[in-house]
Amino acid sequence: MTLDIRPYEARDWDDICRIHDAARLDELRGAGLLEAYLDLAATHENEGLFDDEVWVAEVDGRVAGFIAGSVGPDGGEITWIYVDPSMYRRGIGRALVEHFIARSGGPVELEVLDGNAARAFYESLGFVRTATTTGKLAGNETFTATGHTLVWTPAPP
Repeated sequence: MTLDIRPYEARDWDDICRIHDAARLDELRGAGLLEAYLDLAATHENEGLFDDEVWVAEVDGRVAGFIAGSVGPDGGEITWIYVDPSMYRRGIGRALVEHFIARSGGPVELEVLDGNAARAFYESLGFVRTATTTGKLAGNETFTATGHTLVWTPAPP
């Protein structure tokens, strides 16, 4: 298996839609919010997918996942990360997060819905819960959701 991470290109749109739409169902199912599902085409502008950097993971030349967020000299925030469900547990999510962390200049923050199995994955990478909030679900504000803020902090030099 050859895994490469590269910047998003417009030709990746159909692939990231397919990946998001399948993986988002898993995310919402775990949080008990399946009825809140909206596809990527309906939410990407409102949620600012392309406001920051977007990277895709290719496995053997096929787009298998993507990550988006802001990075800077003082850290970063992961705002989107999805892996093709048929490719779960093959190191793609880990490679995307590690790529993002390497690009950040410090701590990295993300939010995960309560009940989302990905929380254990992030914690296995060293992310720690720093807050829990309940409010409107990003992308479909007619629903209320509980989310956890997780932060990865680099080891001291």
